[in-house]
Amino acid sequence: MKLADVERLAAAGESEGVEFKKSTSQLRRAGETLCGFLNGTGGFVVIGVTPEGQVIGQTVADTTLRDIAALLHRIEPAAPVRVHRVPAGKSGEVIVLEAPPAYDARPFAFDGRPYQRVGTATSVMPQERYQTLLLERAHARNRWENDVAPGVEIDDLDREEILRTVRLGIEAGRLPESTGSDVGDILDRLQLRRDGRLLNAAVVLFGTRLEQDYPQCQLRLARFRGIEKSAFLDNRQLHGHAFRLLDEAMAFMLRHLPIAGRFEPGRLERIDEPLFPVAALREAVINAICHRTYTHAGGAVSVAIYDDRLEIWSDGTLPFGLKPEDLKRKHESRPRNPLIAGVFYRRGLIEQWGRGTQQIVSLCVRAGHPEPEFGEQAGSVWVRFLPSGYIAPHRVAHDLTERQREILAAIGRGRRIPLRQIMASLSSPPAEATVRDDLYHLKRLGLIDLKGRGRGATWFLVSGGRE
Repeated sequence: MKLADVERLAAAGESEGVEFKKSTSQLRRAGETLCGFLNGTGGFVVIGVTPEGQVIGQTVADTTLRDIAALLHRIEPAAPVRVHRVPAGKSGEVIVLEAPPAYDARPFAFDGRPYQRVGTATSVMPQERYQTLLLERAHARNRWENDVAPGVEIDDLDREEILRTVRLGIEAGRLPESTGSDVGDILDRLQLRRDGRLLNAAVVLFGTRLEQDYPQCQLRLARFRGIEKSAFLDNRQLHGHAFRLLDEAMAFMLRHLPIAGRFEPGRLERIDEPLFPVAALREAVINAICHRTYTHAGGAVSVAIYDDRLEIWSDGTLPFGLKPEDLKRKHESRPRNPLIAGVFYRRGLIEQWGRGTQQIVSLCVRAGHPEPEFGEQAGSVWVRFLPSGYIAPHRVAHDLTERQREILAAIGRGRRIPLRQIMASLSSPPAEATVRDDLYHLKRLGLIDLKGRGRGATWFLVSGGRE
């Protein structure tokens, strides 16, 4: 860390992740705040800066460094705090105590008491929150993904997929360009081996022998007839590593979802897009793979397409303390399987921790759909996509005929046009009654509307429910 970095922190002011102390005479309060940062998302205690953000520095002697070392020993468990000494000219030095996120080791206590950071204030952590973090720590140290995979060797992994991960990670700037092609070294970099032995996370991500030994690495795909689970149009069950399952899920959804052709006034070409945003669907499947429970041998990720909705289910409940309604707003990232999620992040498939579900909502709303619904039921978490502009129960399943697309294209070329002009634009116009049926069908779907009556009636596209 350099003086310019300190000056940037000072200019930004104190926050949920930054606190200033004038000197080491305030070390006790600095220790409490460090503890709060460690129990949250990390932060910086900057010693030698006033609360107003003025860099004043201080003299740093051997006794100063001993006092800081003693301070860190008062934090339990042992804290991964980094100490930076930054020269500040004639003012002496600024000491920056950097507390990185340490989710697996929380909760921390300073002098036997746990602290939390809320906004710019540090306070004693409530007992309920402390107990929750204790449970999370027990989970973090005893995760299924972190167990050694018995009898699995490097030859049982998909080497090409591992090398593809390196290539994509370098392109995303999340793996160093010096990362080579030695598979063992790559797995070590990704923390997927312990003492040379592969972990379960490595098998989930890259395994090739899964159906017998890891049956929970399963994907269930179904296209149902109607709005209930009474009859299948397509039904598949696949086993494979995480990236194969992601590809298969996306291919299935794009195969069964209609292409939503839309027309914009003044534009001749139809704009063809899948009914739901592809990025939102991919994010939902990735969340299901990364955050599900793998301990149950019969578990799976499930994709179900009905006539009126699309649902993605995964085994397990939401991580500690999260509720379905929290997923639509800013929330702390608590990946159930951080090793698995970390590899997805390095490949560039996860952009920001804790933002995936908000991104799903944002993408769907921007595409004109209602907000997706999130829920928990019978030990599973689900997300439900609901489309707009179609009338239940045929919203997701419905597609248009070529003639209906032609009609939409004709209407899209003008602000309002009468029936005779629509008829004249068709390549093979049928009887006028047939075109009228098509028009009223498109009107029932909420795609077009008409104004006036009889021969003077004109048709126009509907955008957001308006002309």
